[in-house]
Amino acid sequence: MSNLQYPSKLTLARLETPLQPLTRVTSTLRNECDSDQVPNIWIKRDDLTGCAESGNKIRKLEYTLARALDNNCDTVITCGGIQSNHCRATALLCARLGLRCILVLRGNEPEEYLANTLLDKIVGATVVFVPLAEYVADLDRILELQAKNVAASGGKAWLIPTGASDAHGVWGYVECARELKSDFYSLNIQSGAIVLATGSGGTQAGLTAGSQIHDLNVPVYGVNVCDDAAWFVRKVTQDLNDWHAEYADVCNIDLDISALDIQVIDGYVGPGYAKATDDIFSGIQLLASQEGVILDPVYTGKAWYAMLDQIRRGRFRHVDDLVFVHTGGIYGNFAFSENYNHLF
Repeated sequence: MSNLQYPSKLTLARLETPLQPLTRVTSTLRNECDSDQVPNIWIKRDDLTGCAESGNKIRKLEYTLARALDNNCDTVITCGGIQSNHCRATALLCARLGLRCILVLRGNEPEEYLANTLLDKIVGATVVFVPLAEYVADLDRILELQAKNVAASGGKAWLIPTGASDAHGVWGYVECARELKSDFYSLNIQSGAIVLATGSGGTQAGLTAGSQIHDLNVPVYGVNVCDDAAWFVRKVTQDLNDWHAEYADVCNIDLDISALDIQVIDGYVGPGYAKATDDIFSGIQLLASQEGVILDPVYTGKAWYAMLDQIRRGRFRHVDDLVFVHTGGIYGNFAFSENYNHLF
């Protein structure tokens, strides 16, 4: 799509990120099952988009925070779970940009600040803890109240939804697909597929659209870490429709959203969101010990385990190269240290 025009963005991420072969993991899988059903496994290192502010969210926030500044906002309000990677990235980037940051976190205030929540506090974000039932029932009202309070004090707030998954954030992974197109060409990847964790839908939406726009033409499989496949098909579709409605004319988007194939690998949520079984932690250790790459148990660890399980079941038998998108989250491990004890 040569006439596509990207909107303005901030330069916050360290790009391009490497596409790294996982030769030892690939060999391990080929030794334990039919080698013909194991593709070459690669990992797109979007955990390297920064240091403390690393992960997939920074790609999306480059576009979303640009809109906040375009609208002369001095405060950013967003929301997520207690250990939200998105909230941590937003807080850090707001500190870089001189913006006030208000985080509405789902759950009661912890006795001790750990991992992402500790970083939220270190960089000076205002953290508002909301009990689960109230958060689920009244999130929109709570966010609007925070924005009104900012306005009453003379400020102007920009609201960012969970995971920066909205019309603006989708651009981050449309652009990543363009980067992957270059990766595929330089590494001679011909027949591929992409797997990633999907938790709020925006990253999968961007990659799904970007795969078509930039002629990658590979399937994009999101592994849902909460809810179910039907919910994510609706959410990704909504994000894409919002993106198209907002930008189709001004950015020359020539894409039929209804024709996109939104694929979700369901069945790996386990006990629930941010709850992982021993298999997840074992999968994280496998990649860490063989390749020196660290995942997290909330998002990437679940998606990684799902991908390995689907490889063993033969789902990717006809795929030559399989790309796992590492969306970050390393700091979340420090809130789960006890869960690793059975491995040592």
